[in-house]
Amino acid sequence: MTKLKWGMIGGGEGSQIGPAHRLGALADGHFEFAAGALDHRPDAGRDYAKRLGIAADRAYGDWTEMLAGERGRADRVDLVTVATPNATHFEITKAFLEAGFNVLCEKPMTMTVEEGEEIVRVVKATGRICAVNYCYSAYPMVRQARAMVKAGEMGRIRLIVTNFSHGHHGDAANADNPRVRWRYDPAVAGVSGQFADCGIHALHMASFICNDEVETLSADFASTIASRTLEDDAMVNFRMAGGTVGRLWTSSVAIGRQHGFDIQVFGETGGLRWASEQPNQLMYTPVNGRTQIIEKGESGLHADAQRLSRVSIAHPEGFPLAVANIYCDLADAIRGEVRDGLPRAEDGLRSMAAVHAAVASAKAGGLWTDARPPLFR
Repeated sequence: MTKLKWGMIGGGEGSQIGPAHRLGALADGHFEFAAGALDHRPDAGRDYAKRLGIAADRAYGDWTEMLAGERGRADRVDLVTVATPNATHFEITKAFLEAGFNVLCEKPMTMTVEEGEEIVRVVKATGRICAVNYCYSAYPMVRQARAMVKAGEMGRIRLIVTNFSHGHHGDAANADNPRVRWRYDPAVAGVSGQFADCGIHALHMASFICNDEVETLSADFASTIASRTLEDDAMVNFRMAGGTVGRLWTSSVAIGRQHGFDIQVFGETGGLRWASEQPNQLMYTPVNGRTQIIEKGESGLHADAQRLSRVSIAHPEGFPLAVANIYCDLADAIRGEVRDGLPRAEDGLRSMAAVHAAVASAKAGGLWTDARPPLFR
């Protein structure tokens, strides 16, 4: 199997997400790390890229230099990952798609709904792939949950309860730390803080597992630390196209919670629970029955869960391998084998529409608001 060529923008030395992408992209031998513009400081980016093994002529100073350098090459990269600050995602993603590159964009895909709709239109016009890194949906046991729901094993889904809450921004004395402060600064983060940062992972997960879309929502936002402009805590109620009721809590000031991402799905004939801190296990309770633990790697799992499990039962697979699963699905898609679970530009657009709807709802005292992008109404 010939390796695909991969390039990365952002994710430089010391970044939080860069190592997960590099481990994920290279884990299964699908990709070769061929090009990069890894830092907003050109010299630092070039130096780090070369230390990671990228050839000097493909260690670029910025993304425009990388676009110009790669578009004319016979061995141009097959996939570009955009892992830069939020406000730059749209411009970079659009430029590479229009130049004929496939793109994996970190979330949020864009800052506005209009930008998200433009990306969806560009994807349709170019025929390129634009994926969004909702990597939690690529854990094997999340894929198992989705397959169980699609197979009708839960009956009609009545209720979803999900949260993504942690306490790592709960120290008011640390509020001016640059690594924390930008998340609550509208000039950098956009219209929403915690909901756009973490809450949309939980909202995407609800749609992903239930194979359904959020239609309306009602939100309550709070900035519990006075210096913050954007919210650090949010409660969002939502209703889905198929009639499912949803409850979502997301917080960055829940001191004592570490990662705090979990989801419960309650159907007519059973319930499921998955938690990111115990990702190898899916709790399943059939109606009037005992709770069972479904383990990653055990026999009898649905095909997608089996396909994305690398090591035997009881051995942990963590966050970088969930990211790796996104790259596995991307490699298949680039080679022409479309995978059902790959998060696409449409998912990124729906998330941004939900963010703006939640902001509007919170400002209106929780008014129920249409969460669909105009393009999909």
